[in-house]
Amino acid sequence: MIAADLLPLLACPACRHGDLAGPGPRVADGQLVCRGCGARYPIRGGVPILVPPSFDASRVHDELDHVHEHKRAQAGYFDRNVAEEFEIDRPHGAPEAYRWLIAEKFRRGVRRLPPLAGATVVDACCGSGMDAELLAGAGARVIAIDLSEGCARRAKRRAERYGLDYLVVVADVERLPLRDAAADIAYVHDGLHHLADPILGVRELARVARRGVSINEPADALGTAAMVKLGVAQAREDAGNRVARLRAEDLERELSGRGFRVSAERYLMYYRHAPGPIMRAASRPVARHAYRAAVIAANSALGRWGNKLQVTAVRAA
Repeated sequence: MIAADLLPLLACPACRHGDLAGPGPRVADGQLVCRGCGARYPIRGGVPILVPPSFDASRVHDELDHVHEHKRAQAGYFDRNVAEEFEIDRPHGAPEAYRWLIAEKFRRGVRRLPPLAGATVVDACCGSGMDAELLAGAGARVIAIDLSEGCARRAKRRAERYGLDYLVVVADVERLPLRDAAADIAYVHDGLHHLADPILGVRELARVARRGVSINEPADALGTAAMVKLGVAQAREDAGNRVARLRAEDLERELSGRGFRVSAERYLMYYRHAPGPIMRAASRPVARHAYRAAVIAANSALGRWGNKLQVTAVRAA
């Protein structure tokens, strides 16, 4: 299985160099043991929980440990406050216009990357596995990572439901449990904006990627600011975190300084997480063509000022 083949790429997130697979460590009694520092990591429901021992996402209300309060709150929210079946299935069963927008967003995110077929891809902040499914469908060997154990369980259930074979791991994007350059490509879709400092996540993605990085996040844009004021976009998410909108120049500076050639684009895209009446109306046989044409025309005219940011970084030869 691909998932088993990917286990040797994992490394201890505590000491950063101890092996968690291969001849050194042992896997027994539902745990992984680091050969370097001896840290032990449980495996629950077939999902390795690779967060440093100092962090426990289940201790959301522990008043004695404030170091990881923001992250614990995030993970705890997504463990409990979601519609399970919708998250596991989306965009399956959603209106056609919604599915087209998801596919269009993914297309933009991968079109400048090296070929995905046969590539090892780290899908950081994977949520319930929607992008892991799309990446696997394009032929990638996927390691899907999220800090929320609930998200990871749903991503695993998605794989089982749709016959996919990717590895799911609970881990922190700011401390990825992977060796340097362990993967061909690092990919993130709407995950870094959850962080207090998204650049920390960018650095980790660059560290583990041998060939390319794809970052797809909300843009720090005037249009977005206006949408926030109008109540169309959120300044804070339901989980309580500030939505950290990213600037292309910050990502370009960070990634180019780490040996990547960087390209960036802004574009317009808006849809509610759960599709409603507008998406259903835009999916009707006649309306769907007009809707697609309108989105394409809007991006041709106004996309450079859009609310979404796509950054692709390819390792310089």
